[in-house]
Formats: sequence, structure tokens, C-alpha cells
Amino acid sequence: MSEGVYPFCIIQTNIDHEFGFTKWEGKEIKLYPIRYKDVVMIVADVSDQDYLPTRANLLAHQGVISLIMKQLTVIPMSFNNVFTSTEEIHLLLEKLYDELQSIFQKINNKIEVGLKVIARKEWLEEEIRMNDDIQKLKEKVNQQKEAAFYEKIKLGEKTKDFFYNLQHNLYNEIYLPLSTLSSASKSNPPIYETMLLNSAFLIDRDLEEIFDEKVNELYEIWKDKVEFKYSGPWPAYNFIQLTITAGDQS
Repeated sequence: MSEGVYPFCIIQTNIDHEFGFTKWEGKEIKLYPIRYKDVVMIVADVSDQDYLPTRANLLAHQGVISLIMKQLTVIPMSFNNVFTSTEEIHLLLEKLYDELQSIFQKINNKIEVGLKVIARKEWLEEEIRMNDDIQKLKEKVNQQKEAAFYEKIKLGEKTKDFFYNLQHNLYNEIYLPLSTLSSASKSNPPIYETMLLNSAFLIDRDLEEIFDEKVNELYEIWKDKVEFKYSGPWPAYNFIQLTITAGDQS
């Protein structure tokens, strides 16, 4: 049975913290730090039978990160990534030290929150009914049936434009006001058609309450038309341009 070193996250501190234990594959494993100067990776020793990509392990991975980020700013490690030794990790931290310093400078004392905005069915149907171009093309398609090939193409294009305009409107009315309260923001592509906004915001911990109040204010304006899926706090997943994998020391 081979041994590995499982990483959870990277923190920046000069203090030697105690990180306790987590449950992994039904067993208690001790969390401990590997340090290079003021940059520390939080890890645990595991066997090759203990790092299966199970839901329980994923929850444990996320749980450790969530616990540590309550007190410290973290750079999260990807799930199910195992190093061969502490020496490998120490060398990696040494080589990435300047880049990690730059990242911590950007995200220090900040958290990420996410906001997805989904159109309510009733409001969406009413908006479509009020769109003359879509309704006229629908009538042509229904009347001509098989002969309405080009009308079907036009209807698809008009429907696509309709959703784009809705997304653009919510970008201006919801995303932009929230972005002014954040250190950085990102508008990701919607996952499905009725998702009109898929956004992430990097906010200062001291401004979290003010940001929450603005989200609530916007929700009161839009609540009859859309649903808000507001989540966080998270580590700065959308604002860290760094991928670390085992065996990569470049």
C-alpha cells in the first residue's frame, strides 16, 4: 500500500496553527502544514486506497477548506489531487512563491459570492406573449406547418435574440450595481436558457453586509420576475488564475 500527501488549500501566515483532524474514508486523519517562508499548504497523509473520488471525500475536502477560510484567506486546491511526498510540495511552494504572494495580495481578506438569476416561468411566458415578432412567426409556423422551414429558422433566431436582450438587461440592472461594491466581478455564461445571469463577485469581508443588503434590495425589485440563487462565502475560485497538479513543479 503506497502513501501519498493530500492537499486541501494554501494559506499565508507566519503563525503555526493547529488544524485538527478530518474524516476521510471513515477514518480520522490529521491535518498538518507544509511551510515555505510565510506560505503554507494544509495537507494530510493518505494511502492509495483513501483518495477515491467519492462524494464523502469531496464533502470532506470542501469542509476543510470552509473551516480554514473562516479565519484565514485560502487558495483552494483541486479535489482528488495527491502528491508523492512533503518534499515535492515544499519544492512546488518554493517555485511558485512569487506567484502565490501576488495572488494573496489580490484576495487577502476577501471572499467570493455567487449570484445566479433565473427567470420565473409565468413572467417569461408573458414577456414572450408581448413580443410581436415572435408571435407573428409562431402564427406563420402554425399555419404553414411543413412549409414553414425558413420561418422556423427565423423564430429560433428571434427567440435567441429575445433571451440575449433579457440577459443584457439584467446585466445592466443587477450585475453592474453589484460590481461597483466588489473588488472584482465576473459574468460567466449562463448554464441554461432561462438562467439570465451567472455571476461571481470578490468582496471585502468588511463589506459583506453592505453587499448582502444590495442583493436583497435588488431581489425586492425583481422577485416577481426572477429567482435569485445567492451562494457563498466561497474561496476566490473565479479570481485565481493558478492550477496546481501533483507532479507539476514548473
